[in-house]
Formats: sequence, C-alpha cells, structure tokens
Amino acid sequence: MTDILNAVLTVALAAPGQTEISVADMVLRSGLVAKGVLLVLLVFSLMSWAIIYHKLRLLNVIRKETDAFRDVFIKRGPLENAYNYAKRLKNCPMSRVFLAGYIELAAQFRISKEEREYDEDERMLLEKLDSVSRSLERATAQEVVKMERWLIVLGTTGSVTPFIGLFGTVWGVMSAFMGIGASGGANISAVAPGIAEALIATAAGLFTAIPAVIAYNYFIYRVKNKATDLDNFSLDMLSLIDRIYIKRSA
Repeated sequence: MTDILNAVLTVALAAPGQTEISVADMVLRSGLVAKGVLLVLLVFSLMSWAIIYHKLRLLNVIRKETDAFRDVFIKRGPLENAYNYAKRLKNCPMSRVFLAGYIELAAQFRISKEEREYDEDERMLLEKLDSVSRSLERATAQEVVKMERWLIVLGTTGSVTPFIGLFGTVWGVMSAFMGIGASGGANISAVAPGIAEALIATAAGLFTAIPAVIAYNYFIYRVKNKATDLDNFSLDMLSLIDRIYIKRSA
C-alpha cells in the first residue's frame, strides 16, 4: 500500500526530472478546496494540542496542591489551620470545596473571623448540617465544571475532523474523475493529482482526530476521579463537623 501511495504521489506532483516529493510539495500543489480543508484541520489540531498541554500542566499542579492540602486536613487540627492554608492555594479544587463549607459553617455561627476561636465550654453548636452539606455539593459541582472546561473542544475535534478529512477525500476523488474526463483516458497521470489530494486529506483528518480522542478520554477519566475525591472529601468534612459542632441530645 505504501509503494502504491508513493507511486501515485510521485506521478501526481513530481516536476519533470524530479523523482522525489515532500509533504510540503504535496500541500502546496493541491487545489484550493484541499488547502482549505487542511487549514481547518490545522486550526483544530493546534487548538487540541494547546488544550492538551494546558490540561496536563493544570492536572499536575492540582495533584501537588491536593496532596499538600490533604496532608494539612488529615492532621485533624483546628479547622482554622486548614482554612488559612487553603486560602493560599490557587489551583486546588479540594481546598475551594473546603473553603465553601468552612465559610458556610462560619456563617451559621454568625461570627467574624476574629471571633472564631473560643473555649470548649463556649463553643457554639449547630442543630444540623443541611446548609453546610448543600454548600459542599454546590462547590463540588462548580469545581467539576471548571476541570471539564475546554474538553468539549477535544470531543468536537475527535468527532468532526474525520468528516472534514472525508470531505477532502471525496473532493479529491471528484477531482480524479474530472481528470479522467479531461484527459479522455483512465491513466495514472490523470487520476493521480485528485487521488493525492484525497489521501492527504484523509491522513490529516486522522492525524488531528486520534490525539484529540485519546486526550479527551484520558481527561474525562481524570476528572471523574477528581470528582470522586471531592465527594469523599465532602463526606469526611461533614463527619468531622458532625463530631465537633452538632448538638447531641442529653
């Protein structure tokens, strides 16, 4: 198959006396429609790789900050310590979920930041955790949406670009048939230019779509794992608040 492709491209694009061609030659000598298809695929590809690079870096930062915050939280010290540490983290979904729950907890007590330290005998207690639980759920949903941002571009690229490449393929085949009609015979010189355009459009569509699909599935998997971690953290935080701040019947 490779030998046939090379033969077709050589006949289609090689100048007199020239026996070898490059991909650049193939693109430059293609028709206007084929160039338009390749340009669209190039834009999709650049966007996809930019998003992949950004998401990989972001997930790496999230992992590091999450591990650091979890270490502070599981020490079971005063929630004020975790609160002060969480405020310094800029890319940690878990710390933002914690902040949402902590702020709601403080709002329930109706006390200022300076008044949040009190003696055990003076500790204010809550009747129930409904409002804190809702705040944690809402913050978790918001963080999941943030982590999924731009993934739709990868999903769209993986779904659409093969069809864009297929359009270029169909157009190239049409050009091949027009070449046959113009030459009056089905020889390789007549059909090779159109077939070359069709093959390069197909290859470009697959080259754009495959990395996008792989990256999309990988990031969706990572986001689902992070969402599960956030749900588990919310339950841990509610359990901690329940033990410390909920009134018990005598």
